[in-house]
Amino acid sequence: QVQLVESGGGLVQAGGSLRLSCAASGRTFGTAAMAWFRQAPGKEREFVASIDWSSGYTFYGKSVKGRFTISRDGAKKTADLQMNSLKPEDTAVYTCAWTGSYMSHSIYNGNSYNSWGQGTQVTVSS
Repeated sequence: QVQLVESGGGLVQAGGSLRLSCAASGRTFGTAAMAWFRQAPGKEREFVASIDWSSGYTFYGKSVKGRFTISRDGAKKTADLQMNSLKPEDTAVYTCAWTGSYMSHSIYNGNSYNSWGQGTQVTVSS
């Protein structure tokens, strides 16, 4: 089993930046991908970004592409999310996810992920 712990959330003004970090522990051998999802009050969970662990290829949701960057550190077993040019609509609980395998084109789907963190609140004020 894989345990995930997020850090780095907080309150920031619109236009500002935040960096989230997700640390994985436990049975992380064979990591296929890690991702970030978010959920705002009253809304469905939304895919934010993911990274294929072996290739480093990255994938982004339409609403964050060009503003957010996901990266990984294999030695530290972390996946970070650098968020720039934040907007009030980015306000949500951000949750890290892990998977040992995924089918092609399913990296965006939350059902592809086996382990989830507790989430960290990001609030962007206008």
